[in-house]
Amino acid sequence: MAPGGSTPGVIVRLGTVDSTQSVAFALAERGAADRTVVVADQQLAGRGRRGRSWSAPAGTSLLASIIVRPRLPQALLPTLSLTTAVAVGEALRRVTGVDARLKWPNDVLVAGRKIAGILLESRMTGASGGGSAPTTPAMVTIIGVGINLGQREFPPDLADSATSVALETGRAPSREAVLTAALEEFDVWRGRLEAEGFGPIREDWRRLSDTLGRRVTVEDVAGVAADLDTDGALLVDVGGSIKRVVAGMVSSGESIGTPVPR
Repeated sequence: MAPGGSTPGVIVRLGTVDSTQSVAFALAERGAADRTVVVADQQLAGRGRRGRSWSAPAGTSLLASIIVRPRLPQALLPTLSLTTAVAVGEALRRVTGVDARLKWPNDVLVAGRKIAGILLESRMTGASGGGSAPTTPAMVTIIGVGINLGQREFPPDLADSATSVALETGRAPSREAVLTAALEEFDVWRGRLEAEGFGPIREDWRRLSDTLGRRVTVEDVAGVAADLDTDGALLVDVGGSIKRVVAGMVSSGESIGTPVPR
């Protein structure tokens, strides 16, 4: 058993794929077990949130998708992305020493630049895991993780907003070391989410947050990011009125102080 009570699954290692997410969903349809992980050297059609692409030169990033057969209430499923962001941030801190911070809802930053992203997708499949094929569909969630490890430069459109471990520390870490740490942290934090609810994850996310205390614009809401709600929604102070934001891309401005405990 892994820390936190999860059982480590098979790690499927591939060279070049269209998308680790697509491979993971195909495996899930065939009954792949909970916590099966797909890792690729390169993606030709990797995707991020809201259909955006995620591409990187071969071997420079950790590109992985984790098959999760949820043991959570439906209302807590979206918090798996925040949970994974905490796990990735803690893993990067532990293995590489970078000062990883979290941007709502699921990006990991170093010095204000994106070093990792998480994509969470759920759908009904025809298999429940362990090779069985039930007569009723089963919910499966695939968590995609992309971490920039060895890039020494980025295209001009990303140069000001992206970074890598190599750029931050001067050396590229072992992909296997980062993968191992990320999965260990994922198992621990997922276990806490399932056993204790979102509370412990919320507290660590707040501690590592790069969003709280900043002026933000999310869709049509603009104000100061005040806190993370108990279900993972972002609470934004708009002129003294608190607005809940459950999804969207965040544009952040300057920090004006932190209105919640860190």
